[in-house]
Amino acid sequence: MRNKVRNISKKITYSIGSPTSIVLHTIFFVGIFTLSLFGVSFENILLVLTTIVSLEAIYLSIFIQMTVNKHREDLEEVSEDIGEIQEDVDAIQEDVDAIQEEVGELQEDIEEINEEEELDEHGVEMKKLEHIENTLQTLLNEIANLKK
Repeated sequence: MRNKVRNISKKITYSIGSPTSIVLHTIFFVGIFTLSLFGVSFENILLVLTTIVSLEAIYLSIFIQMTVNKHREDLEEVSEDIGEIQEDVDAIQEDVDAIQEEVGELQEDIEEINEEEELDEHGVEMKKLEHIENTLQTLLNEIANLKK
């Protein structure tokens, strides 16, 4: 029931702000004043018109406030989403920083291994170097994926 009322009020709000509404209001006002041609007193016309316009103004202000409230709720939701996205970006940045530190350490290890490799001719150090290079390549791929 509550959603039905909301949907009806939304439709009314949208229709009031339409060109059709302007045309209908203009026809109504012209029609009200033409009642004097049919013998209705001008005082009665003004009384009815004033009453109708006052009631319409009350309802219009309610519809305007409903629209303002809806926009406020939407903005609050967007603000919350932005906050969550910022937290995610901060967490990703921390991960990227940590990976970059690891990459730096691996590069230092590679330099050490390269120096040791010159002294070691048995190939054991070469396997370590290949392992470190593979790990480094994996980390670089992860950094590239995180930056996307």
